[in-house]
Amino acid sequence: MNSQKKFILVINPISGGNDKAELVEATKLYAEEHGVTLFEYETTGDDDEEKIRELYKEHEPERILVVGGDGTVKLVAEAVEHHDVIIGVLPAGSANGLSVDLNLSEDLEDNLKIAFHNDYIKMDMVCINGKKSIHLSDIGANAELIKNYEESSIRGKLGYALQAFNTITELDDPFTATIVANGETIETQARMIVIANTQKYGTGVVINPIGIMDDGKFEIVVIKNLELGLIGKIWAGNIAEQPKENIEIISTDAAVITTNVPVSFQIDGEFCGEVDKLDVMILPNQLKIAVP
Repeated sequence: MNSQKKFILVINPISGGNDKAELVEATKLYAEEHGVTLFEYETTGDDDEEKIRELYKEHEPERILVVGGDGTVKLVAEAVEHHDVIIGVLPAGSANGLSVDLNLSEDLEDNLKIAFHNDYIKMDMVCINGKKSIHLSDIGANAELIKNYEESSIRGKLGYALQAFNTITELDDPFTATIVANGETIETQARMIVIANTQKYGTGVVINPIGIMDDGKFEIVVIKNLELGLIGKIWAGNIAEQPKENIEIISTDAAVITTNVPVSFQIDGEFCGEVDKLDVMILPNQLKIAVP
């Protein structure tokens, strides 16, 4: 094995509220065994993107390994978006939807092998109001949950479960949305609208069965009249087939969505405030990501 291989290891110490020490240790050991020099970077929430960019310039690694959730993957993707580098995901966040969509293994050894050696796809990203999304963003009920989760002190799955209950009991009325896409205008009531580059939430729920992450399109998934139990099922990960009148899916490469009231908005598991207008477009072939 060529001993000159250089990788950067980006670790988000707080994502998911779990201890990353074991995972990081295993990654270092694996790197040593395979003749890879690792340069570690721990995120602080302070100017991380710029610091990762500097680190990339300094070392020009072949790959960047990410220990964290979807938000950390997106941070790295934005830091190196104009460079030819493969991203390897080692899931360790509270929202690991992307790793579910990539069909990454539950087994650490398998994931290390994929992250270090496997081939990649050129994944699309979605631009929403100038911000980038790699996975699933939405307005409405789920974004409200994420806001409540970020404000609470309990992390991990228990934190989500508690906030899911709180969010369900305090939900606002459905909102009205106007969607302009593919030369058509649709007006609809909705509980939540998902802008999906991929198929699944981190719970494993398939919200967008037609999602392909490198096809130059994204989907708008309109969830109309969810009774509250159904929203709970989305969060718990056991949603059944939905009646057609409840869910509408629009596949497109650009759209404008406006709402009659400001609605909670989240990108890749991160709450982004309230919005009444979304300008959405696809950004094809934005990042190379290692896949099984």
